[in-house]
Amino acid sequence: MKIILDTNCLLVSIPKQSKFRWAWDAFRRKDFILCYSNEILDEYNEIIADFYSPTLAENIILEILNSSNTEQVDVFYKWNLIKDDPDDNKFIDAAINSGAEFIITHDKDFNVLNDIEFPKVSIADLHKFKEILSK
Repeated sequence: MKIILDTNCLLVSIPKQSKFRWAWDAFRRKDFILCYSNEILDEYNEIIADFYSPTLAENIILEILNSSNTEQVDVFYKWNLIKDDPDDNKFIDAAINSGAEFIITHDKDFNVLNDIEFPKVSIADLHKFKEILSK
């Protein structure tokens, strides 16, 4: 299964003591394919460096780049489906271009996707994603 992981979900899955650590561990076990664009990696790097440390950010990015269960996505068209926070559109564009089954996010701005018929992009939070992975 291919997914796009919103930065907020990656951020909470990194600490070993986090209740969401299972998501990062599932990535490391290769339970899913993590799709990303250069824009997404830039955001991961910036946010993790600011929230935790530049060293941790570099290590996470290197792990993503060197993992066999990742897929780099080149975005050729910008759909601009989220108007309230246009910066979130990079995740949608990557999802559409990669054929990802879900964007995993806790950001309510993505709920607008539930009302858009085309292109269809499904979202799930980490709780729902855990259920999906366990099936």
